[in-house]
Amino acid sequence: MTAPHAMHSRFDGLPDSPFPRLNALIEGVQPGMDPIIMSLGEPQHPFPDFITRTIVENAQSFGKYPPIIGTPEFRAAVAGWLGRRYDMADAIGPGKPLDPDHQILPVNGTREALFNAALVATPPMKAATRPAILMPNPFYQCYAAAALAAGADPVYIAATAENGFMPDFAGLHDALLARTAMIYVCSPANPQGSVASLGYLKELLTLARLHGILLAVDECYADIYDRDKPAGALQAALELDGTLDNLIVFHSLSKRSSLPGLRSGFCAGDKSFMARFKNFRNIAAPQVPLPLMAASAAAWSEDDHASDNRALYRRKIDMAERILGNRFGFYRPAGGFFLWLDVGNGERAAYDLWAKGGVKVLPGAYLSRDNSGLAGDTHNANNPGTSYIRVALVESEAKTQIALSRMAEIL
Repeated sequence: MTAPHAMHSRFDGLPDSPFPRLNALIEGVQPGMDPIIMSLGEPQHPFPDFITRTIVENAQSFGKYPPIIGTPEFRAAVAGWLGRRYDMADAIGPGKPLDPDHQILPVNGTREALFNAALVATPPMKAATRPAILMPNPFYQCYAAAALAAGADPVYIAATAENGFMPDFAGLHDALLARTAMIYVCSPANPQGSVASLGYLKELLTLARLHGILLAVDECYADIYDRDKPAGALQAALELDGTLDNLIVFHSLSKRSSLPGLRSGFCAGDKSFMARFKNFRNIAAPQVPLPLMAASAAAWSEDDHASDNRALYRRKIDMAERILGNRFGFYRPAGGFFLWLDVGNGERAAYDLWAKGGVKVLPGAYLSRDNSGLAGDTHNANNPGTSYIRVALVESEAKTQIALSRMAEIL
């Protein structure tokens, strides 16, 4: 008797993870020089000293189950940071557009929350057909996995130099928008470093409300920027009409505070959606342990370390500008810590950089797929990442200078 097949076909369209693909590309190839890893966006900067101290001081709380809603101290720290960062303190508090006790939730790293939000936001049918979830292309693979898990079609919309690396969702057909349950957008964008303007966010939120769509804005790089603070979606919503309807935003300490291993972030937004999301999370989502939540509250309450972190990334972007100049389509990213370089053939360049220079970067095609070929997608079925490489400026200044110099010579 044949055993039933255990894999469900809904995940047949799941994108491959870019990092195993990169490892397969260079498998068996010895690095030409001492290796420098610039493929993974894992911050290597020192994290604040008070984090370890706070965890130790609260270590006894590892013996308790943490509440899914977090602690009052955590929610207050997040609310304080949002008020300072986006100049919206007057909009935060009980009875105001953003009530910390009902519209802010801690998350076990934003990846899990970005994934789980789609499960709550997506109905079985929308506009009498299978729902869709829209996302920029290139994209964070988690978005596509979430769409497939929620029973929706992931729809990839080009984010290219021609549109400032911000996809034109408004140019899509009404029939697609009518069946869309959720739109993911990332600002500052990974990998291109582009930043959505307040105007762009207002127009996108207006579009989402018109079609009954949840707008999910991934703002995990919000505190890493070159010159101007990136606008926030909460700001845009409050300026638009004073409500947070149809909106949820995601923030993380991984990049802001160089704490990727803490697995701590938060989401905030639409009151009715957050209530449903809290109920779901109470049953199915991981909590943030109480000592880590205390450390997170301390991190959100203190801005100097984030400013120092940002300055270090800015110095490395200055370095890249000096070394690369106007070659390989170099431009200063407005936010984030990635370079998105047009090298003609990203896969070939990644191979050569490893084989000749020991520099490990990520081919852009591994972060993107063929566009969905819809209205507003000027590249039809082309993969918009094919000619690019993504370079993560996460190493020390000394290693970054060595790597960039090798890259300039080899490319």
